Amino acid sequence: MQPRWREATWTSLRGALAILIIAAIAAQLAVSIGLAMTDGRSVPLTSANFFSYFTILSNLGTVVVLSWAVLWWTASGRRDARDEPRPLAVTLACITTYMLVTGVVYNTLLRGIPQPAGTIVPWSNEILHLVAPLFLLADLFAAPRRRALAWPTIGGILVFPVLWIVYTMVRGPLTPNPMTGLAPWYPYPFLYPESVPGGYLGVLGYIVAIALLIAGFGTLVVTVGRWRSRRAVRARGAIGAAH
Repeated sequence: MQPRWREATWTSLRGALAILIIAAIAAQLAVSIGLAMTDGRSVPLTSANFFSYFTILSNLGTVVVLSWAVLWWTASGRRDARDEPRPLAVTLACITTYMLVTGVVYNTLLRGIPQPAGTIVPWSNEILHLVAPLFLLADLFAAPRRRALAWPTIGGILVFPVLWIVYTMVRGPLTPNPMTGLAPWYPYPFLYPESVPGGYLGVLGYIVAIALLIAGFGTLVVTVGRWRSRRAVRARGAIGAAH
């Protein structure tokens, strides 16, 4: 078991990141709504599109799960040696996977795409796409009380991304682009059939590749959690034998 001060420090870092993400999302949302109002575009549509990005939903999920982890440790975790509750462990595994995928997809496929001046808040963009994913990666290896999860958890990790892609592909053709007033609108360039080589088959290729990436990262997250849990059990056993 890790010393209490280390657990308290990591819990504080989780709370700090949750606050930072809230600030980053609020800053970018304010700019997006402000531009919509200035240009006479629909604020409700702009807001709905904003919260349709996988990045935004993943970061919001991170805020919820990290806040949950902070509350659990503060309320009961610091007083005993239990691993994190299973529901918390499962949702943490899910959100860690989504944030790792967010970081990889953005920094490999989307970072170099130019954006209209003044539409992106640079510091917010870095927190949501780089700082938060890197923290979740560190959290996977360093956070206290990792619980071993069963392998079928990987299937559960895939549920939200599948629902998101169904929502996105059904909504896209029905949603006008706020800039042009014409449908379709998709949150990411690689989801536009008319601009991706191969059309819908090309989009399907990206979707399959990202699904495999999610499954791969989900496997990594579950594997590391199981490995860390076994190490903790062996360490407790060694301490017990020494006494």
